[in-house]
Amino acid sequence: MALIIQKYGGTSVANAERVKEVAKRVVKYKKAGHDVIVVVSAPAGRTDALVKRAYELSDKPNKREFDMLLTSGEQISIASLAIAVEELGEKAVSLNAFQVNFKTTPVHTKAKIIDIDTQIIQEKLDEGNVVVFAGFQGITENNEITTLGRGGSDTTAVALGAALEADEVEIYTDVDGVYTADPRIVKNARKLKTISYQEMLELAASGAKVLHPRSVEIAAKYGIKIHLRSSFDDSDGTIVQKNEEFQKLENQNIDTEGDAMEKVKIAGITSSKNEGKITLFGVPDKPGIAAKVFSRLAKEKISTDIILQSSSINKELNNISFTVKIDDLKEAVAISEQIKERIGAEGVSYKEKIAKVSVVGIGLKSHYETTAEIFDTLAENGINIDMISCSEINVSCIIHEDDVNKAVNALHKRFIENED
Repeated sequence: MALIIQKYGGTSVANAERVKEVAKRVVKYKKAGHDVIVVVSAPAGRTDALVKRAYELSDKPNKREFDMLLTSGEQISIASLAIAVEELGEKAVSLNAFQVNFKTTPVHTKAKIIDIDTQIIQEKLDEGNVVVFAGFQGITENNEITTLGRGGSDTTAVALGAALEADEVEIYTDVDGVYTADPRIVKNARKLKTISYQEMLELAASGAKVLHPRSVEIAAKYGIKIHLRSSFDDSDGTIVQKNEEFQKLENQNIDTEGDAMEKVKIAGITSSKNEGKITLFGVPDKPGIAAKVFSRLAKEKISTDIILQSSSINKELNNISFTVKIDDLKEAVAISEQIKERIGAEGVSYKEKIAKVSVVGIGLKSHYETTAEIFDTLAENGINIDMISCSEINVSCIIHEDDVNKAVNALHKRFIENED
């Protein structure tokens, strides 16, 4: 008997018929002898509707009350699914973060998980229940409701998997796994049977929407195997696991002749239009300036991604550019204006309508020719690069959002389709 955690997104529980289908799948696992915990999101569209409601009432809703409002969506899902499971003859109980003591930091709308008290969940499992748990939410030490931000239900499921030492975490969505590119953009995109934590983390952080980066980080830290599957069919999906297992499964595909063993294996091409760029220009060129800029942004819980410092015409001044999520752009610009005065910069500018396109594959950084080919491919297609970021397994470029589909298709053809 295994402990299986399943997570279902909003489309999987969007209406009564879909909830019934999820219940059938859950009961099938239970009847096979497994303990089952199900983490669910709010019904599709519900969270967006609640956000809209809040902003109809206030231009700047109180974050505590905002979290209280948003968490009501998951309440609908957990109770509905528990009812549907019991209708099929299995015991079920719905639980929320308060009942489980799912502790987080006291940061409304962007809380981080601190600890999970598994006692109540284990008791309910021992009583023969399917446990249906509300994703996306937590409570502080003072019992204030918090939300985990985007991808919070994925993060909840994997965190529960770690805390309870689950055998597997299954993430069910409206797609049937991880592809080499978004199949809505690239018609020849291919589904991956397996992918390493490292590659999945880079794909997720670079725009792939099938799994949130925070959930991958937790899975990698605790060695939790994630199985990405579709809610709407029984296909195998994609398994995310540690690199040693990934290598064993993939070795059969490695050509050991010549230098092919060290050849870069591209896992995928991904993109994100959820980007904004800010530039502080005329920044004094002296120690501590960058620290003042980014520590202030960090204090406000704003994550930066690609960072570029460049010289201005005046050699004593620099320009500092960085990207943030588009949802944070307005606040980040306001903070940058305050920082400008504090550090004596000359001005602040910002850009919308930009996008990030990324190539992910183990060994990219040590293969300079592959990096050059990425830039050549974009140039051949008339795509201008605004900013560049490189890591061991990721090369990301900031481009105009109108060029995204062309860039992804060109890179996919060059590095995946042409490698067959």
